[in-house]
Amino acid sequence: MRFSLALLFGSIMTALAASPALAQDTTFYTVTYVEVVPPSAVQIATLLKAYRDAGRKDQGAIRLDVTQRLDRPNQFTVLGVWKDQKVYDAHLETAHAKALKEKLAPMLAAPTDTRMHNALAVGDIKTARGANVTAVTHVDVIPPQKDNGVAAVKQLSEDSRKQNGNLRFDAWQQTNRPNHFTVVETWANRAAYDAHFMHAQTKDFRTKLATMTGALYDERLYHTLD
Repeated sequence: MRFSLALLFGSIMTALAASPALAQDTTFYTVTYVEVVPPSAVQIATLLKAYRDAGRKDQGAIRLDVTQRLDRPNQFTVLGVWKDQKVYDAHLETAHAKALKEKLAPMLAAPTDTRMHNALAVGDIKTARGANVTAVTHVDVIPPQKDNGVAAVKQLSEDSRKQNGNLRFDAWQQTNRPNHFTVVETWANRAAYDAHFMHAQTKDFRTKLATMTGALYDERLYHTLD
């Protein structure tokens, strides 16, 4: 399983409120892709939610979310925001992280895949009651185009945060491959996501990216598990 998962569902947002901004020294971000055999999807969702709830209490854990793919519910992502990599490394040694790894093993369809990142373009996160849609996208540009890719992804993030219905738009840069990025965006509902997808700024970004990309634009839609 390579670049899996992103968030789902489209409906009506019933309430919108800004959540506190992330800590200024927060610089480390992780996305873990989990793909299990289809009959295990419900059981794994329960396991991941229990792990998330425990992990949120870890010292230095800023945010931890679990999302389930819209069209393939046996695929999940775990999106983590940490004070730094030392905090994340310590988290991996906790009882709940080790227990999850052990319980997942017999139900995996492919090995889990964790990508580690530094912040590239990160903004405030808003929350909403009701359905929302999260897209998790892997962006890969060829090494000579890294700086142009950074500029394009940053611009997309800044422009998209201003669009109606946007709740989150983060761009992260992989620590070991600086020409690889993860874009995490959340929209109040499917209509807001679709409007963004058709927006002139999004089309302009995709046009620019086509001249520098090193792989297919891998965007996947998810919903957040409560």
